[in-house]
Amino acid sequence: MNVLAPNKMLVLVSLAALLGGCRGQVSDKAPIHFNPNMDNVTRFDAQEPSDFWEDGRSSRGNVEGTIAIGELREDTALHAGVDATGAFVSTMPAGMTLTAEVLDRGEGRYNIYCAPCHDKSGSGNGIVRQRGFIPPPSFQDPRVRQFPVGQIVNAQAVGIRTMPSYAAQIPAADRWAIAAYVRALQISQGASLSQVPADVKTKNGW
Repeated sequence: MNVLAPNKMLVLVSLAALLGGCRGQVSDKAPIHFNPNMDNVTRFDAQEPSDFWEDGRSSRGNVEGTIAIGELREDTALHAGVDATGAFVSTMPAGMTLTAEVLDRGEGRYNIYCAPCHDKSGSGNGIVRQRGFIPPPSFQDPRVRQFPVGQIVNAQAVGIRTMPSYAAQIPAADRWAIAAYVRALQISQGASLSQVPADVKTKNGW
């Protein structure tokens, strides 16, 4: 039996405790960087000039011709409500179907983005009018009622008169849902009982 083994173990434990409690000296010097080229880089504030580029700008634009994934927007009918000739389309794009779910979605998005100006009925008496801003036309205006559905989508995509573009806030599919809901508002204000489906009239005792 090796009688020195317990002594060796005691020495190792003591040494480990000593090293574990060693904090070294406090220093106000910068830490050592073995590869500092990624730590100490030149930075620029927004719109700050730079002598490195010929145009003097520090901020660089996108490479010409580059398009973000999903932003090609070749389908002009879907994204802007116009066909290849630039004319407003009168039907929903291929692959889109008018359903109750689409109308529900349109109502929700309309109440968020459109009602503040157009109000919930589409009369144009939203809070902007109450605060003295130029009011939008009523959706029941005979001229507006004649708009192709693509024109309603286009107004959301690119804006019209004092209305700015909402392309950044409202995705393409939601623009169509909103347009469908606007059509429903227009129809509801001038609908007759004869246009109500028979099962709905029976259910409500009309």
